[in-house]
Amino acid sequence: MKKVNTNENKTDNKKYLKLFWKLFAGGISSVVLFFLLINWGVFGSMPTFDELENPLSSVATEIISADGKTIGKFYLENRVPVKYSDLPQHLVDALIATEDERFRSHSGIDGRGTLRAISGLGTSGGASTITQQLAKNLFHGSSGSKNIVLRGIQKFKEWIIAVKLERQYTKDEILAYYLNTVDFVSNAYGIRSASNIYFNKEPKDLTVEESAVLVGMLQAPSKFNPRFNPERSQARRNIVLHQMERNGYLTEAEKLKYQAMPIVIDYSPDTHTEGVGTYFREYLRDYMRKWVKENPKKDGSTYDIYRDGLRIYTTLDSRMQNYAEEAVQEHLSNLQKEFFKQQKGNNNAPFIQLSKSESEKIIERAMRNSERWKQMTNEGKSEEDIIKSFGVKTKMEVFTWKGAKDTLMTPRDSIIYYKHFLQTGMMSMDPLNGDIKAWVGGIDYKYFQYDHVAQGARQVGSTFKPFVYATAIEQLGMSPCDSIYDSQFTMPKGRYGISKDWSPKNSGGKYYGLVNLKYALAQSLNTVTAKLMDRVGPKAVIDLTRELGVKADIPASPAISLGAVEITVSDMVAAYSTFANHGVYVKPRFVNKITDKNGVVLFESQPETKDVMSKDIAYAIVKLLTGVTEGGSGGRLRYTGSGGAGYHVMTGYPYGFTNPIAGKTGTTQNNSDGWFIGMVPNLATGVWVGNEDRAAHFKSTAYGQGATMALPIWAIYMRKCYNDKTLHVSKEDFERPANLSVNVDCWKRTATVVDSLGGVAPGSAKKDSLAAPKQSVVEEFDF
Repeated sequence: MKKVNTNENKTDNKKYLKLFWKLFAGGISSVVLFFLLINWGVFGSMPTFDELENPLSSVATEIISADGKTIGKFYLENRVPVKYSDLPQHLVDALIATEDERFRSHSGIDGRGTLRAISGLGTSGGASTITQQLAKNLFHGSSGSKNIVLRGIQKFKEWIIAVKLERQYTKDEILAYYLNTVDFVSNAYGIRSASNIYFNKEPKDLTVEESAVLVGMLQAPSKFNPRFNPERSQARRNIVLHQMERNGYLTEAEKLKYQAMPIVIDYSPDTHTEGVGTYFREYLRDYMRKWVKENPKKDGSTYDIYRDGLRIYTTLDSRMQNYAEEAVQEHLSNLQKEFFKQQKGNNNAPFIQLSKSESEKIIERAMRNSERWKQMTNEGKSEEDIIKSFGVKTKMEVFTWKGAKDTLMTPRDSIIYYKHFLQTGMMSMDPLNGDIKAWVGGIDYKYFQYDHVAQGARQVGSTFKPFVYATAIEQLGMSPCDSIYDSQFTMPKGRYGISKDWSPKNSGGKYYGLVNLKYALAQSLNTVTAKLMDRVGPKAVIDLTRELGVKADIPASPAISLGAVEITVSDMVAAYSTFANHGVYVKPRFVNKITDKNGVVLFESQPETKDVMSKDIAYAIVKLLTGVTEGGSGGRLRYTGSGGAGYHVMTGYPYGFTNPIAGKTGTTQNNSDGWFIGMVPNLATGVWVGNEDRAAHFKSTAYGQGATMALPIWAIYMRKCYNDKTLHVSKEDFERPANLSVNVDCWKRTATVVDSLGGVAPGSAKKDSLAAPKQSVVEEFDF
């Protein structure tokens, strides 16, 4: 029997023991070294301490109304962060119960969950904590790789970042950070956007079952989307509610109650072409692009309006903006029916008084300006092929007042179809401080992206006449009570540089003899305005309009007195506001202040003002303009009809305003442009209506005048504003200056009579400043 050498056995045991400890120490060292290498960024960059403190994520710029509502955003990712204090407790409970039951007890890595995942090879559920998911969302996203090594490295990186995040932030901050980083699809990045888009409310207002829907989406946002997959979403929501009950956040009775509820969403898409104030937001975007270039950060870099989370506090009032958009919809959807009706049988529709060749030029020009033409040109297509493509029917979505409609139509026919639509420009502002309260640049930004408030200048018709009257009152010392002969009038060739005799006519060729200025403006008498222009000259009128903020290129021609000049809605409203603001022009403003994402004020605006005329002259013009709504072309504001909300455009005017209103209608040649500008002491609003092309218009003045096309929008809007008692829109009279030097009370003393050549003759006072001479008839149509 061989004898065992115990010394050799001991030696071997020591050798194996040393080898074990070397391997063990080497393994531990390797793991430590591996984690250190990951932490040092050898296997890919890792966030620095500063980056952990200020994680980079794309934060949307918020557009905030004067009444504190978010009316839009500029974004690459529609994300606006919320604080933990803005989250309802049941949302937090649902998140923890469903995604990370031990969130409050672990330090970033859930050891029990990790062991369960490893032992079950991933079949028993994932092991990612909320902190790990936050680490992935903030710093490196998903690798998308099928390589198990790369995926393993990514998981280790998540662990390291998660532990660092747990050291850096409180549990509550991590929860808020996580919910702010999640993509809920449908342009909803973060819990606030998701809450607004799917339920049209702020996160703090979410109900228990709504919170469960959003938490349920976290597993697979598209799969469990309540809009597109309501059944799956409801099933997933009920699992979340079960998890809440399982973790003690709900009783069984509460769980069963919420599980029985249907999912009710209020889908409110938040895109650049939809929502409130789309035309205003696009104008603001252009302003902000210029602003960031002129106002760099302290380090010299430029703010990014799509990523830096700026907050733009605007002057727009969300309530008034909604009322303005509703007024446009209510009136123009009705008026458009009449336009389509009148175009039946017109082989050249929608154009009037144009030859076929002339209308073809308009259509061809629209084709060449289209995106289709530009795209096909960039693709190298020939002009012949491009033109041919406009005649091929294709599936498309088109605008209707009853909602978008899918149809089969040639691109050429779609151009003609859209040229039928009446467009509008509408702006409302406070004349005292210049704050713009509402801005409607068209009927639907998604389909018609031309802004008719600031971009589009159109002929203003008789709305220009108050500028002529103001010049006459200021320079000639006249008053609204002074009388003038309304009669045929000819300005001879050569006067003010005109090339031929000019003989303007009143509506229907009617003349009214001796009238005072208030009556003349109320009835929009062309000959009286021409005579006033003859006395003061075009240059004086142009100089005044410049002082009133009108930037348009105005020709020095007497014809401008009748509105043969193109001006924007915004400039017209600001100019009229000067009369309501005691002769002080205030530049319209739309931004109150701009802050960064931390609330630091970067810009704060102040009203820009300029004295233009005396209080007395401004008040005299206001009194002239109130005459228009008391018995002139704006008189239908006072009517009460039986039409109700669905009134017909010609048979019922259910307005019945009794408060003082200063305003003026305007209608251009061939009824191409209809205007109404109306004011009360603290609100001035201008409305223009017409087709994109001036050759498309109503056949008759009955429908094509400003009193029919534009005035009803103003009236519907104002009625809505007055019904909202929180707005405090004035019903008071305009403030009368103390010691008024201009005679506006035409029944108190004798006025003077001024002939067309400037001679003065005695005249008798009128008892009623709006009483028409015996031979006249109140003419409602305004030219």
